[in-house]
Amino acid sequence: MKVLLVCSSGGHFKGLFQLEQFWSRHSRRWVTFETPTTRMALEGEQVHWAYSPTNRNLPNLLRNTLLSWSVLLHHRPDLILSTGAGVAVPFLILGKLLGHRTVFVESITRIETLSLSARLALPFIDVLYVHWPQLQTRYPRAELIGAGSRAAVAPAQDVAR
Repeated sequence: MKVLLVCSSGGHFKGLFQLEQFWSRHSRRWVTFETPTTRMALEGEQVHWAYSPTNRNLPNLLRNTLLSWSVLLHHRPDLILSTGAGVAVPFLILGKLLGHRTVFVESITRIETLSLSARLALPFIDVLYVHWPQLQTRYPRAELIGAGSRAAVAPAQDVAR
């Protein structure tokens, strides 16, 4: 399976990197921001560097939308997996419109409401994972991820089928 991993740097990157048990078994490409941490952690990986910052930055939204178009059409992933934030939105929306499977893992810090990036991309997300029952109650189609749940072991496994 070809997986496209899309995230901002910092905590979003750390969260996605922690899912290595899943993504390491597949052909993959990354889309993230170039920082000393991401550059070092992704040495040897196939990476497309996205444009930052994304908060309230229309030029970078447009650049990242063009990047998503280019990456998705050229590499045609089977699955787009993201932990957010803003850089994920054009990839998830365009990816779904092009027929790709999409998965979003919400931040563990989101207890009662979804992040802005998750809310914007929600209609285009096949599977939404959340960490808190309170959030799952507000968004019933979300799947709970965490200790003891099947999703904690293999997120997005069933989505790719």
